[in-house]
Amino acid sequence: QGKPRPKVTWSKDGEPLQPSFASIRNSEFDSILFIRNTERKHSGQYDLKVQIENVEDTVKVMLQIVDLPGPPEALKIVDVWGFNVALEWKQPKDDGNCEISGYTVQKADKKTMEWFTVHDHYRRTHCVVSDLIMGNEYIFRVFSINLVGLSHEPCTTKESVFIQKSGMDYKSPTYREHDFSEAPKFTHPLVNRSIIAGYNATLSCAVRGIPKPKVTWYKNKMDISNEAKYRMLSKQGILTLEIRKPCPFDGGVYTCKAVNDKGEDVVECKLEVRPQLAKDEKKDANK
Repeated sequence: QGKPRPKVTWSKDGEPLQPSFASIRNSEFDSILFIRNTERKHSGQYDLKVQIENVEDTVKVMLQIVDLPGPPEALKIVDVWGFNVALEWKQPKDDGNCEISGYTVQKADKKTMEWFTVHDHYRRTHCVVSDLIMGNEYIFRVFSINLVGLSHEPCTTKESVFIQKSGMDYKSPTYREHDFSEAPKFTHPLVNRSIIAGYNATLSCAVRGIPKPKVTWYKNKMDISNEAKYRMLSKQGILTLEIRKPCPFDGGVYTCKAVNDKGEDVVECKLEVRPQLAKDEKKDANK
């Protein structure tokens, strides 16, 4: 908006917008960028500038044109043992201009050539196909998946694999499993609290880590794991310390420490335990 009517200018990635690239429709109060058939080349930053003499205003619009991805690359059979086949492939060269969200892995018996899905929305670029039938010959194919959907074409193994009827010596797969382990990390800290003596109190925090961390509670840097006054609970990463009928002596700094093979993390808080008011003191306080 502006008076007199502003001069409207569109540009893409810093260059003036050509009429052959996109249509512009301007009115007294708006401007419409119109693209009849979008292509990948239309992705990018569009800048709209409105100007009245030497005064101007601009706005940026990011446009991302997405499409189905291309097929995965170089699908191959890397190992065969018993009723199992290990497959490996590479990401597609064309991701459709958005992130690859997974893969669909299928198998087919060469006698029937009927395809069956064994993994759907599978995140890795290698997998094991199990429960194959002795005496059958199989081929495999993999589709890429992104926000738009499945790739038009799959990547298919060039060779087939025959599942031997006779026993075979087990041979370890050549690929390595991804290490999902991570150091402990408190996702919710302990919070300072002030409580009244004689009433049960709890301190809570949340931790994550793989493998499951070992948790130890401390009061003023002293381990309280074996003290009957305290009860430690852990459920799905939520850690709770229950203090049974605390007295003023139970006030102090409480620390929770989580440790696994990858590392450790610590959180702490201050707990104040206020004494109960006697009945006479309550009456005086009310007056």
